[in-house]
Amino acid sequence: MNEQHRNLVLMRHAKSAYPDGVADHDRPLAPRGIREARLAGEWLRANVPAVDSVLCSTATRTRETLARTGIDARVRYAERLYGATPGAVIEEINRAPDDVTTLLVIGHEPTTSALALILAAADSAESTVAQRISEKFPTSAIAVLRVSGRWADLQPGGAAFVDFHVPREA
Repeated sequence: MNEQHRNLVLMRHAKSAYPDGVADHDRPLAPRGIREARLAGEWLRANVPAVDSVLCSTATRTRETLARTGIDARVRYAERLYGATPGAVIEEINRAPDDVTTLLVIGHEPTTSALALILAAADSAESTVAQRISEKFPTSAIAVLRVSGRWADLQPGGAAFVDFHVPREA
């Protein structure tokens, strides 16, 4: 059987606001976050194969980030991604259908950067991408990884870095 490569796109939510009296889970995007989520969507459309499916935290800022990217794909919201460990996110990724070739996961820090580094562990020793991610995974940042085989089989060390991008206005 010819092994299919899949694309795993890990994105941290865009910059959020901190309105008084609003619970952390319910914080909306800040004006800068709205602009940067749009830029992230433009970058994804220009640089990554079409997103087939999205796995998104239920937090307001992650849902608004997805909406502002303009990515049009089937979405599964997982409350578990809010405050998740990297292992829990991997378990959610393992549930992605086999027909998905590009999966976008929108979540939070510090989980997103830790997840990227854990998944590409074998690839990370001399990787400039790994170095950048370990230094900082800013809001709206996007890590693109290549996965060989099925989503159900993805485990730590089972991916390789392709790109890391932080969308910002020039």
